[in-house]
Amino acid sequence: MEGKVYTGEDYKTKFNPRDYLKTYYAFDSGTVAENEILKFLLNNLFETFSPGGVGGDILIDIGTGPTIYQLLSACEAFREIIVSDYSELNLREVDKWLKKEPGAYDWSPAVQYVCELEGDRSKWQEKEARLQRTVTRLLKCDVNQPRPLGSAQVPTVDCVLTLLVLECACRDVDAYRAAIRRLVGLLKPGGHLVTSVALHCQNYMVGPSKFFSLPLEKETVEKALQEAGCQVLKSQYSPINYSEAYCINEGHYFVVARKDPGA
Repeated sequence: MEGKVYTGEDYKTKFNPRDYLKTYYAFDSGTVAENEILKFLLNNLFETFSPGGVGGDILIDIGTGPTIYQLLSACEAFREIIVSDYSELNLREVDKWLKKEPGAYDWSPAVQYVCELEGDRSKWQEKEARLQRTVTRLLKCDVNQPRPLGSAQVPTVDCVLTLLVLECACRDVDAYRAAIRRLVGLLKPGGHLVTSVALHCQNYMVGPSKFFSLPLEKETVEKALQEAGCQVLKSQYSPINYSEAYCINEGHYFVVARKDPGA
């Protein structure tokens, strides 16, 4: 994995959404490691957003990328979902799926998997339609800015979701901690932040392009959340790594935290 490592502004020109999807989200037909990691995330999201779990009026997904898998369980628990990303190309890819345009990425295997977790695989088309109704806004975001959503008028929300994002967007641990604080600032008191990290990852491949990743440890993630005024309610570690040709990492970490109700 030698060669130039892209970061920051490079995401606007060098990050190919279709290469990313083909590598990491070719569910059922892709490589075993990537499929198992996706199942790990889908299982944890299902548990998190099941009845009696995390829910409310509005969820913001920070760093949506070109993907929608992370919202399949959340759309059952929230009235409204706002998606956001740094890259216009990623937002366009998501919008294509939301509008059921020709050439939109086929998420049906992942949707069927989640519906099976919920008890009825045959309802996958209803699930897709529900998510397409529930996503109401697509916004630009930059977690390294004081206002991650820029000038967009967004009320404080019940949940911020950010999966496999901050380690790619933050240049060092101080920037990571600052980003966590900003995202916690988007929450109502008592709201939840749900995140997942590829641990000890230094870079990852998207097609022929190599992108930076900040190597993080479980303890760093938890400390950043605690310092931002959150209590960690649940954490789940998986030792599964990505295929070595795509990414070198040491497991995945899924965390659910709650903002101090008195904050």
